[in-house]
Amino acid sequence: MAAQTLQQPSFLLANLKADTTTKPLLQRCQDLVKIIDEYPAKELHLIFPWLVESVFGSLDGIIAGWNLRFLHSRSNEYNIVMDFLHPSGPMMKLVYKLQAEEYKYEIPVNYLPGPVKACIQEGVLPDCPLFHNKLQFPLSGLLTLNIALNPFEYFMYSFAYCLITPKNYPQGHHGSSTDSAYFVLVDTYLKYFLPSEGNVPLSPFSDSRGSVTAPSPRASTVSFAGYGVHSPSLLKHHIFHQPSVNAEPSAQEIWRSETLLQMFVEVWLHHYSLEMYQKLQSPQEPFSPTEEHVLVVRLLVKHLHAFSNSLKPEQLSSSPSAHSHTHTSPLEEFKRVVVQRFVQQKLYLFLQHCFGHWPLDASFRAVLETWLSYIQPWRYTGEKPNPQPDQNRTVPDKWETFVQENLLMYTKLFQVFLNRAVRTDLVNAKNALMVFRVAKVFAQPNLAEMVQKGEQLFLEPEHVLHHRQPRGYLTPSQGGSYLSSRQRVVTDMVFKVKSHVYALEGQDCQYKQMFGTEIRGAVMKLIQIIAQARQTAKRISDQSGEVAANNSFLSWFGFGSPDLNNTFHGAEPEESGECLKKTHEFLDRALENLCQIFKLNQGQLNQLISNLGSSEDDGNSKQLPDCIQGENGLVLTDLGRRQIINGLRRFDIQYQGDPDLQPIRSYENALLVRLLYRISSLVNERFAGHMNTLCSRPDFLGRLGRHYLTDPGVSTQLRPSPRTRLRTESSREPRLSLRVLASYRTILLLLLFYVFGAFLSLGPFSSTMLLLAGGFLYGLFMMLFGDKLKTH
Repeated sequence: MAAQTLQQPSFLLANLKADTTTKPLLQRCQDLVKIIDEYPAKELHLIFPWLVESVFGSLDGIIAGWNLRFLHSRSNEYNIVMDFLHPSGPMMKLVYKLQAEEYKYEIPVNYLPGPVKACIQEGVLPDCPLFHNKLQFPLSGLLTLNIALNPFEYFMYSFAYCLITPKNYPQGHHGSSTDSAYFVLVDTYLKYFLPSEGNVPLSPFSDSRGSVTAPSPRASTVSFAGYGVHSPSLLKHHIFHQPSVNAEPSAQEIWRSETLLQMFVEVWLHHYSLEMYQKLQSPQEPFSPTEEHVLVVRLLVKHLHAFSNSLKPEQLSSSPSAHSHTHTSPLEEFKRVVVQRFVQQKLYLFLQHCFGHWPLDASFRAVLETWLSYIQPWRYTGEKPNPQPDQNRTVPDKWETFVQENLLMYTKLFQVFLNRAVRTDLVNAKNALMVFRVAKVFAQPNLAEMVQKGEQLFLEPEHVLHHRQPRGYLTPSQGGSYLSSRQRVVTDMVFKVKSHVYALEGQDCQYKQMFGTEIRGAVMKLIQIIAQARQTAKRISDQSGEVAANNSFLSWFGFGSPDLNNTFHGAEPEESGECLKKTHEFLDRALENLCQIFKLNQGQLNQLISNLGSSEDDGNSKQLPDCIQGENGLVLTDLGRRQIINGLRRFDIQYQGDPDLQPIRSYENALLVRLLYRISSLVNERFAGHMNTLCSRPDFLGRLGRHYLTDPGVSTQLRPSPRTRLRTESSREPRLSLRVLASYRTILLLLLFYVFGAFLSLGPFSSTMLLLAGGFLYGLFMMLFGDKLKTH
């Protein structure tokens, strides 16, 4: 290896590229470990961009890299990758080695988040200080703008961007897995650089000049006081003004924590601008997160709560003026403001977009749980779980400030969820579970009261803010008064709540109270839909029980319905059996929780349900959904769509094609179905003319032929639509159908008949003739008396 150091860097890069096609991953990683240890930073600098791209893939998705999102612990390469990319592993050693030399690496502006890219292209400074003073103007003749990042920033940006790069799933792999190498690495990086206990570990690697230093100081930003403006980037006093290597280790190393978090937040969350929602503009960014993306965001939210909640009680209760003293370490100061200052705004817009654009299916559960994780920081305090059930745990009063400073996260997103819930099929157990989860969270004792108090603070008259007094007020022991002190605290909270709402919704927002008349009416509507879904679930459950009884062992002997059209009742797998019982349970508990949240008594609930029963009784389920007459027939109204979604009414849909071409049922032999279809097709093709002539006769033989060669249910079918009328007419032609002989029930009955014949000393021929005679007599009887039996 010492001889290889004499090679030109271009030869080293060429050799590494050649090894990717000839050597296994283990050997390549071993070679890279030696190269990182032995080569100087000047030569490693040239291979670093290629190495990052070969690991995480290219930003455009053409190069897949190591496919971290699809690499699972069952793979032989999993441990190799995890060791190489560990925060204290070889790859990070390379990053620190290059960081010490202050190399820069460029990323095209086109691959930045949409709002950041738009700001740069418009000549406006992005709100995130991470991208300040990083713009690289193109050379003459080039139109692409780039930003220059240091090695740690470049590595973390590429790692974060790997999640949102559109990639094709390798064969046999699926996304949305929480045991993938990528998901585990995210968790590892968060725990390493944002530790809940202790400080960020110092870099285990150092060069001859000493420890790795932080990036160059950024320019100080001006602090604004007013609505809609967040505080400047934190830690500038501790980090960016302390380039000394001999500074406090935690202060010297905390820049990695802030950089990692800002990279994750910008790449994963910052895809939707405030202006898009405040000005009701159509979204310019076509970005749509995947379920896997949302699961990683939830991991970030949960860890940040745990990180923030690990703040020492004495630091948590200290006055803001103490932040600049040496008593508070940079990491503790970071914990104090990390959620509000770094995550809140971008997560709010991210969740709002997901709530409005996610499909109305069970995959929304990932988005829902991300939201519920954020609004319940008390679940991630590190304390031992209370033996009481979750719903009986009172939310401690200390979280009142968090609720008020995140008011829109509770109220606005709850309103958006209501709009989704009333359009969702709540008969499905997974959808019913989501409604129950939201109701259960908001029904926690003391939470609704905190939200109400936050709304009251926001609705305080504006003149309250104009009487804010300077912070240096006198304490009661110094001649002040308790009343003025309390009033000042209330005024501060009013200011914080208003700042939060106006920052996210704009100065001219029309705030709708969660406990106001309009939202209360929407909740009443949801309660009615829940009651409708309960009735539907009960009806489907009863029908399923009847079908199960009819298809029991006794039905094999002819007591069940042979109609193939009646074997499918439109129920999904999630809407049958135990799932329907779960649906009923979830909806019952959701009703209880909603009544608890909005203070509805049992009388009001019974009145709502009774009104529902009088207007939408069980008999209506057999009527058509609400429709209007259009040019091409009936057109569903909004009411009709809701009736179908909640199973209140439905169209009587029947199969109108060739019965012999229906899907093979579980009670049929697939081989016999295909064989008998070929035989009947040959007979029908050969004798089609004779069968038409026979069935067109008005005499006794014609009636008998029509009984055996035509479908008796055709005349009772509903009026077909114009598009299916021609196909229905062709299916009415006389034909021979032998598919009934492929049923296991028919086979068993025939076997029992021949066994019974053998017991009576009848041979196969005699039994067959007896069977044909019986079939003929049955047909004759049905031809003569079938119409009379139907009328009765």
